[in-house]
Amino acid sequence: MELLQTLCSIHAPSGNEVELKQFILEYIEQNKSKWLVQPEIIHGDDFQDCIIMKFGKPTTAVFAHMDSIGFTVRYQDQLVPIGGPQTETGTVLVGHDSLGPIECSLVVNDEHQLFYKFGRAIDTGTDLVFKCDYRESEKEITSCYMDNRLGVYNVLKLAETLENGVIIFSCWEEHGGGSVPYLAKYIYEKWKIRQALISDITWVTEGVQAGKGVVISMRDRNIPRKSFINKIIGLARDSDIDFQLEVEGNGSSDGRELQVSPYPFDWCFIGAPEDNVHSPDETVAKHDINCMLAMYKYLMSRL
Repeated sequence: MELLQTLCSIHAPSGNEVELKQFILEYIEQNKSKWLVQPEIIHGDDFQDCIIMKFGKPTTAVFAHMDSIGFTVRYQDQLVPIGGPQTETGTVLVGHDSLGPIECSLVVNDEHQLFYKFGRAIDTGTDLVFKCDYRESEKEITSCYMDNRLGVYNVLKLAETLENGVIIFSCWEEHGGGSVPYLAKYIYEKWKIRQALISDITWVTEGVQAGKGVVISMRDRNIPRKSFINKIIGLARDSDIDFQLEVEGNGSSDGRELQVSPYPFDWCFIGAPEDNVHSPDETVAKHDINCMLAMYKYLMSRL
């Protein structure tokens, strides 16, 4: 999975997704000739750093957020978190400022305040991310930023055979969102799309286990419309793909912004579960990855 490894190593914390955007656009240009349907690619100033791919006559959209958690340099060696990263003294962080590349250490004091340790001062406003240490075994993959580079990987593989649908690469999800409202407005007013799947990564919990299949979330902090969730589960049960059902009271996704938008969107979060959430060592079972890829191809051919 060289593509997934590359995606995990790209610097793209919330608010600074441009490097990943450029990689995705180049990947699309290099590979789309081999896809079943040639998509319309939509991006530019009106969409900030987001990308829309439209295939055929779409009725369903798939959202995958590009951004990751990370840290912003403040003053006097201080760091401010981007999203909700796990913090442990000694964690290696990387980035780049006006003086060049950075590889520094995270320091967490007794008051849980965050600092960096480096041989020089880092420019204020510089964003830092976990250093990528991608490891692959027979049964699982471990790396920072499987959330949500695996979701991005999933939709890039989906694009190879997708006949009808819209794929959307969104921004800012890890730090409160902000791009989905105008993306939802565009696809609803342009193509009357009103249903969506959220290609994102969820958690291993007491009810969701690694290696047992992709997760269909019935709710998190937000509650999607039950009739649409039941439709998705019914289709999944007719497949030969392993899946699990999730019910949570916390957590959120791009689905939240669809639900609070002024447009009548139905949505469902479907993704592989991971251990060590928001850490440098996010771990996902390969079986769950394969089930995620298969489930999206199966559902998007039937919605």
